[in-house]
Amino acid sequence: MHILDVQQFPTGLAIRWDDAKESFIEYKPLRDACPCANCSGESDIFGTKYFGIKRKKNEQSYHLVSVQKVGHYAIQLAWADKHDSGIYTYELLRQIDLSENAK
Repeated sequence: MHILDVQQFPTGLAIRWDDAKESFIEYKPLRDACPCANCSGESDIFGTKYFGIKRKKNEQSYHLVSVQKVGHYAIQLAWADKHDSGIYTYELLRQIDLSENAK
Protein backbone atom coordinates (compact mmCIF):
# COMPACT_ATOMS: atom_id res chain seq x y z
CA MET A 1 0.00 0.00 0.00
CA HIS A 2 1.36 3.38 -1.04
CA ILE A 3 0.14 6.96 -1.16
CA LEU A 4 -0.35 8.41 -4.63
CA ASP A 5 -1.39 11.90 -3.52
CA VAL A 6 -1.81 13.88 -0.30
CA GLN A 7 -3.63 17.20 -0.09
CA GLN A 8 -4.13 19.55 2.84
CA PHE A 9 -7.59 21.01 3.36
CA PRO A 10 -8.78 23.43 6.06
CA THR A 11 -10.14 20.64 8.30
CA GLY A 12 -8.21 17.54 7.31
CA LEU A 13 -5.88 15.58 5.12
CA ALA A 14 -7.07 13.92 1.89
CA ILE A 15 -5.15 10.84 0.78
CA ARG A 16 -5.41 8.89 -2.47
CA TRP A 17 -4.04 5.35 -2.18
CA ASP A 18 -2.66 3.02 -4.83
CA ASP A 19 -5.51 0.54 -4.19
CA ALA A 20 -8.07 3.16 -5.40
CA LYS A 21 -9.22 3.98 -1.84
CA GLU A 22 -9.52 7.60 -0.80
CA SER A 23 -9.29 8.78 2.80
CA PHE A 24 -10.13 12.03 4.53
CA ILE A 25 -8.74 12.28 8.06
CA GLU A 26 -9.61 15.28 10.20
CA TYR A 27 -6.68 16.99 11.90
CA LYS A 28 -7.77 16.43 15.51
CA PRO A 29 -7.73 12.61 15.43
CA LEU A 30 -4.59 12.74 13.28
CA ARG A 31 -2.72 14.89 15.81
CA ASP A 32 -4.11 13.01 18.80
CA ALA A 33 -2.72 9.77 17.31
CA CYS A 34 0.79 11.20 16.94
CA PRO A 35 3.19 8.24 17.02
CA CYS A 36 6.29 10.10 18.25
CA ALA A 37 8.01 8.91 21.43
CA ASN A 38 6.97 12.05 23.31
CA CYS A 39 3.26 11.60 22.57
CA SER A 40 2.90 7.80 22.35
CA GLY A 41 5.62 6.78 24.75
CA GLU A 42 8.81 4.81 24.35
CA SER A 43 9.55 1.44 25.96
CA ASP A 44 12.84 0.44 27.52
CA ILE A 45 14.25 -3.09 27.25
CA PHE A 46 12.13 -4.20 30.23
CA GLY A 47 8.88 -3.00 28.67
CA THR A 48 8.44 0.04 30.91
CA LYS A 49 6.85 2.81 28.89
CA TYR A 50 8.07 6.38 29.31
CA PHE A 51 6.35 9.50 28.05
CA GLY A 52 7.82 12.91 27.38
CA ILE A 53 6.54 16.07 28.97
CA LYS A 54 2.91 16.49 27.99
CA ARG A 55 2.29 19.83 26.35
CA LYS A 56 -1.17 21.32 26.49
CA LYS A 57 -2.71 21.34 23.07
CA ASN A 58 -4.28 24.51 21.74
CA GLU A 59 -5.70 25.73 18.45
CA GLN A 60 -2.23 25.74 16.86
CA SER A 61 -1.79 22.09 17.80
CA TYR A 62 -4.40 21.11 15.23
CA HIS A 63 -3.26 23.37 12.40
CA LEU A 64 -1.17 21.43 9.90
CA VAL A 65 1.71 23.38 8.36
CA SER A 66 3.37 20.81 6.10
CA VAL A 67 3.51 17.20 4.95
CA GLN A 68 6.77 15.48 3.98
CA LYS A 69 7.19 12.00 2.52
CA VAL A 70 9.48 9.69 4.48
CA GLY A 71 10.83 7.05 2.13
CA HIS A 72 8.18 4.78 0.67
CA TYR A 73 6.42 3.98 3.93
CA ALA A 74 5.37 7.11 5.84
CA ILE A 75 4.74 10.85 6.02
CA GLN A 76 5.96 13.35 8.59
CA LEU A 77 3.57 16.09 9.67
CA ALA A 78 4.56 19.50 10.99
CA TRP A 79 2.02 21.35 13.12
CA ALA A 80 1.76 25.09 13.80
CA ASP A 81 2.77 24.60 17.45
CA LYS A 82 6.22 23.44 16.20
CA HIS A 83 5.54 19.74 16.85
CA ASP A 84 7.01 17.79 13.95
CA SER A 85 8.57 14.56 15.21
CA GLY A 86 5.70 12.18 14.46
CA ILE A 87 6.27 9.83 11.53
CA TYR A 88 2.94 8.38 10.42
CA THR A 89 3.35 5.07 8.59
CA TYR A 90 0.90 4.29 5.82
CA GLU A 91 -0.50 1.47 7.96
CA LEU A 92 -1.13 3.87 10.85
CA LEU A 93 -2.88 6.34 8.55
CA ARG A 94 -5.20 3.59 7.29
CA GLN A 95 -5.95 2.54 10.88
CA ILE A 96 -6.80 6.12 11.87
CA ASP A 97 -9.00 6.45 8.79
CA LEU A 98 -10.83 3.19 9.52
CA SER A 99 -11.40 4.01 13.19
CA GLU A 100 -12.68 7.51 12.40
CA ASN A 101 -15.02 6.32 9.64
CA ALA A 102 -16.41 3.58 11.89
CA LYS A 103 -17.85 6.24 14.25
